[in-house]
Amino acid sequence: MLHISPQRKSLFSPQELALIGITTLWGATFLIVHIAMAHAGPLFFVGLRFVTAGGLSLVIFRKTLMKVTAKELVAGTAIGVAIFLGYALQTYGLKTINSSTSAFLTALYVPMVPLLQWGVMRRLPRAMTWAGIALAFAGLVCLAGPNAFHVGLGRGEVATVVSAVAIAAEILLISQFAGSVDSTRITVVQLLAAGLLSFAMMPIAGEQIPAFSWIWCASAIGLGIASAMIQLTMNWAQRSVSPARATIIYAGEPVWAGLVGRLAGDRLPALALLGALLIVAGVIVSELKPRSDPA
Repeated sequence: MLHISPQRKSLFSPQELALIGITTLWGATFLIVHIAMAHAGPLFFVGLRFVTAGGLSLVIFRKTLMKVTAKELVAGTAIGVAIFLGYALQTYGLKTINSSTSAFLTALYVPMVPLLQWGVMRRLPRAMTWAGIALAFAGLVCLAGPNAFHVGLGRGEVATVVSAVAIAAEILLISQFAGSVDSTRITVVQLLAAGLLSFAMMPIAGEQIPAFSWIWCASAIGLGIASAMIQLTMNWAQRSVSPARATIIYAGEPVWAGLVGRLAGDRLPALALLGALLIVAGVIVSELKPRSDPA
């Protein structure tokens, strides 16, 4: 039975409810990006999406930006690089895989968070984390199909798995800086950094500006507004919500994406559905704590 401490009158704090809301919104974005990728390249789309988000935030918070500090510029740029890598690779993957598969593969960032903490901060993952990682890996193999060990994952799947590493790094960076910077100023910096870096990479990657289409235009601008809301909420809420609890909430994102994809016609085979369930189970198990653990 769940126990609510006397200090908390409800199961979720306002910050946690806000994270649940943006997780639902985040899950719905996969299908939109998948559709837009038929009309634009990933770097251009990600650049327009995040420059729109950054520009909107810049207009709203222009007064407080006058007080931006060097630490906020450095922190925002670092988070922006992680956002760029995560979204650019995920968007590239959505050119060849459906939105449901992309969402479940992206969810691998949850068990990757403690692995990065281990590699960078030397914090050894708990036994339940290892169990969650094992489940998630089994799910990845199932999603890849019966020939996974013979032909390997496709480029879209590999790009999406790598994007999950970048998203895990983003979550750790946000938690690292959240308590010592202004959440609005750092949001503007990271959004603009992600968008401008994506545009800057277009000539290097040989990507051209696409022919005008209302599909990519409306999608990028709409998702830019959504991205501004998502990043502002993450930076605000994670000042009081721990990385572990935040990642558990974010674990619902592939479920929402799967539901939206299902309504749009995505039909995963039985083995892939099993893989999706294993990944979600791995995400949840990786954050479970024994009763003796005070955290």
